[in-house]
Amino acid sequence: MKRNMQCAGTIIAAAMLVAATSPTRAQSAPESYPDRPIRLIQPFPPGGGADAMARFVGLLLSERLGQTIVVDNRGGAGGAIGTEIAARAAPDGYTLLMATASTIVINPLVNKVPFDPVKDFDAVVSAAIVPLLLVVHPSVPAKSAQELIALAKSQPGKINFASSGEGTISHLAGELFKVVTGTNIVHIAYRGGGPARNALIGGEVQVNFGNMLATASHVRAGRLRALAVSTAKRTQGMPAIPTMQEAGIANYEVIQWSGMIAPHGVPQARVAKLNREINRILELPETRKFLLTGGSEAAGGTPQEFSAFIKSEIAKWAGVIKQANLRVNR
Repeated sequence: MKRNMQCAGTIIAAAMLVAATSPTRAQSAPESYPDRPIRLIQPFPPGGGADAMARFVGLLLSERLGQTIVVDNRGGAGGAIGTEIAARAAPDGYTLLMATASTIVINPLVNKVPFDPVKDFDAVVSAAIVPLLLVVHPSVPAKSAQELIALAKSQPGKINFASSGEGTISHLAGELFKVVTGTNIVHIAYRGGGPARNALIGGEVQVNFGNMLATASHVRAGRLRALAVSTAKRTQGMPAIPTMQEAGIANYEVIQWSGMIAPHGVPQARVAKLNREINRILELPETRKFLLTGGSEAAGGTPQEFSAFIKSEIAKWAGVIKQANLRVNR
């Protein structure tokens, strides 16, 4: 009887030891993330520069992670619709957002949006720095930025510029152009960079400040005419195009950028894995070639660096909006 009780006690003790150690062993086991497809929300319709970047990175990331990256285009409201969907998604690493300066910085500054760009998201990695191109329809007689300014001043309110939506960087780029040049060109908002560019190619509007990644091919094909780039330096992809400063427009510099962010609260190990893999993608020769074709540059870096950059962009554009006396719908 005594021996039976000792055996029973040994069995119970062993069971308790297994129960006590099982969680620890489970926690120390390698995580299988991702073990199902990841949704990458692109908050504009297909055809824009951010869409091209999302699909390119998504394809290579699928290969590296062994899971499909599904690009989900959710355009509208200057990117706010897709961005809100991402903000409300479960913070598990299976929903990501291809963010841009338009969606996560400028739109929240000029419009009332149902998300907080800082509190509702965690930065993953900066992907690319993209210049904007000041482009016109070939029927516009202006062959330079100064000729466009002269034309606009001779026809106030008659020249239209297309943007990818209210509160996007292409919108603000046009408004800043009006301020520094003293021109009156009329803003027409579209539901994304693709529709805005198609409207310009079709002759519905005359001017656009377009994402170079998506616009450069149309310039090379003769469907659009480029007058200047928005960055302080000429781009390697289109070195013949002058900067705004070289074109005689002082105090003008606008940079589009894109990067990956996630709903706030994604486990840090998953953020770190995504950051590591995307940084490796950005270092690939085919990635640099893809970006260079559109005059863009690979970015990269840590989540902390990208987070700090986003906050600095918010502060910068808040100052520009105030200086330009832009209407704020908040």
